[in-house]
Amino acid sequence: MKIVHVVEPFASGIAAFVQSIVQNLRDDQHIIIHGEREYVMRSAEIIKFFPEDNVQFIRWRSAQRSISLVKDTAALVELCQLLKTLKAQQKVDAVHLHSSKSGFLGRLACRLMNISNVIYTPNGAPFLLSNMNAINMVYKMFEKLGYALGGKVVCSSLSEQNAYRKLGIKALNINNGIAVNSNQHPASATPAKTEKFRIVTSARIVQQKDPALFNEIATSLNDFDQFEFIWVGDGEHRHLLTSPNITITGWIPQTEVLKLINSAHLYLSTSQYEGLSFSVLEALSLRKTVLLKDCIGNSDIVRKGLNGDLFTNKQEAVVKIFQYYNNPAMLRVMGEYSGWLCHKEFNVDATCSLYRNLYQRV
Repeated sequence: MKIVHVVEPFASGIAAFVQSIVQNLRDDQHIIIHGEREYVMRSAEIIKFFPEDNVQFIRWRSAQRSISLVKDTAALVELCQLLKTLKAQQKVDAVHLHSSKSGFLGRLACRLMNISNVIYTPNGAPFLLSNMNAINMVYKMFEKLGYALGGKVVCSSLSEQNAYRKLGIKALNINNGIAVNSNQHPASATPAKTEKFRIVTSARIVQQKDPALFNEIATSLNDFDQFEFIWVGDGEHRHLLTSPNITITGWIPQTEVLKLINSAHLYLSTSQYEGLSFSVLEALSLRKTVLLKDCIGNSDIVRKGLNGDLFTNKQEAVVKIFQYYNNPAMLRVMGEYSGWLCHKEFNVDATCSLYRNLYQRV
């Protein structure tokens, strides 16, 4: 099959998701139409992690993050031209749209180009982005308009699927997955010993990830020298991470990211919502206990008291951190359950097989 992926942004978890599909569906040809997020990572650096034999990259030059009638119209026209060319070359068996901007413009472009075999994976419901109801209502409107244009909506987690169904959108669910063969894992070696109790998160430092809450939790433990916090990544809200016990790594190679997650005693997520976080799944595969903010996406990963816990505020998170610190044996047992759960429910082989079947059906 010839599968066209439309991606904006081509960075972070979205890029990891597309990469996993391309790597695991090697008998298919993949054409990736992508935007650019240079302040996160240049697309040229991301492309290096893709196989060379079954993928082609096309730059979507007009695509950008913010909503703008003029710029988005230009992005739509460019996307229509790209799809028209690919269709004329008989290179479109299925179109897979990734994230909300690609999802709306892509479904409109496919409708205009008379392409019906379309899949849209939000990887995080955009109408949960803001604390302002008016903004969320705008995102809900665009999601409903996009759904009316056609295509299948495929959510990354059961809770995300439920959120879409509450909007009247008949979404499917295919869990995100990662490779779980520990012998091939880049960070499968024994974790480095650390003097302090290390708490790690890996994400863009943006509103969705709630760095302010992460900072509040770290500040509450600043008087205890035995705790250290590491935020792997960077972003526009970096200035909110002010507690002196927080280290910000900036953007580093994926192998180094995995090593830091592997060195952690605990993986912490303060996200306001997720699709299904690849960084958290990496933590599961590395047999880490996870402490996650109770939100869409995160709630699908935690089995309470078995591989970690959910929390709703700073106080609950701090109490749990002390419990984990005082019970290292419990941490090890929970970590083993994380590894088992990842293999059972979040295996990339199952994820890609389900998507392959969906591409054929549509």
